[in-house]
Amino acid sequence: MARLTIAEQIAYLTKGMTEVIRLEELEERLIRAEQTGRPLRVKVGFDPTAPDLHLGHTVLLRKMKHFQDLGHTVIFLIGDMTGLIGDPTGRNVTRPPMTREEILANAETYKAQVFKILDPQRTEIRFNSDWLAPLRLEDIIRLCSRYTVARLLERDDFAKRYRENIPIAVHELLYPLAQAYDSVALACDVELGGTDQKFNLLVGREIQRDYGQPPQIVGTVPLLEGLDGVEKMSKSKGNYVGITEPPEEMFKKLMSISDELMYRYYELLTDMSLAEIEALRRRIALGELHPKQAKMELAGRIVADFHSAADAERAAREWERVVSAGEVPADIETVRLDGGSLRIDKVLARVGLAPSVTEAGRKLKEGAVEIDGTRVTGFIELRTPGEYVIRLGRRWRRVLT
Repeated sequence: MARLTIAEQIAYLTKGMTEVIRLEELEERLIRAEQTGRPLRVKVGFDPTAPDLHLGHTVLLRKMKHFQDLGHTVIFLIGDMTGLIGDPTGRNVTRPPMTREEILANAETYKAQVFKILDPQRTEIRFNSDWLAPLRLEDIIRLCSRYTVARLLERDDFAKRYRENIPIAVHELLYPLAQAYDSVALACDVELGGTDQKFNLLVGREIQRDYGQPPQIVGTVPLLEGLDGVEKMSKSKGNYVGITEPPEEMFKKLMSISDELMYRYYELLTDMSLAEIEALRRRIALGELHPKQAKMELAGRIVADFHSAADAERAAREWERVVSAGEVPADIETVRLDGGSLRIDKVLARVGLAPSVTEAGRKLKEGAVEIDGTRVTGFIELRTPGEYVIRLGRRWRRVLT
């Protein structure tokens, strides 16, 4: 990038962030980095609890890239040891522990996926078992002595569970301390995380100070809303876009978001500046640009990031062909169902067009379901064995019974 002033660097790095603690410390370290030629060390931790990353994860990856663009070093920290504990953030119950085999298998897929955004030359991939596994009981006791139970119980999810008499396992209390010790081991200047991670990140500042290190700057980013615009993006909620999904599927999903959510995605999932996004919003408000065109541009940008510009163009043409002409997609997924006569709401749930039978029933009542080109509003049954092309909104399945 062209040389930026410190003020321009801060604007670039904090775009889309919810909070920076403390902004003046970030400014001081950026000035010192320029003066000494020592890049900042920027850490983000990912517990490999699932094999694939989705766009919600890339909000942090993109912010890491912004630090790289300015010459700093980012550390993609794979929490193979903290993953054994299970991050209790936002959970009402103790997370079931994963096996080391599951964690390592997921970690390998993460390593293959992150370089779709990050520069390998400026990225350190580290595993926190390198320094957490060798800790002796004496070391763990010394670490625990630096923080009180009362402070840990200030964390929202712990406090809520404590008030409601929901068990909190002792090992869960170790999670924020283990994450904080990661910052000590890596001598971090900056740690980034979602807004739900703020407590853990702040513990890192305090523990670093206790170990004689300058406390890290904390930067939080918002949790990306999923395709529904309500819940945070999550594979379990079915409102996600995976970064390894085929280009056509990614494009189709992104075109399904609301016009208002589109601006949020522009802010968190692209490198467009806030001024450019605001100009886009004004053009649409004035009728100079149709929202559909702006959304197609967004979808194309994101698909190109994870595939290629040619893939994005092909995906756009396929989407136009399917939506404008009402044709069946070329890549329609085929699912075989056994079991005789099947009610359509149960079919929709079983083939993945609806997250549940209840939601399928709601979509039927809304008139959002078609079978072989005919709209269906009642709870009909697929009685005759054969092939059915089913459409729910912009999603399709070929069902063989």
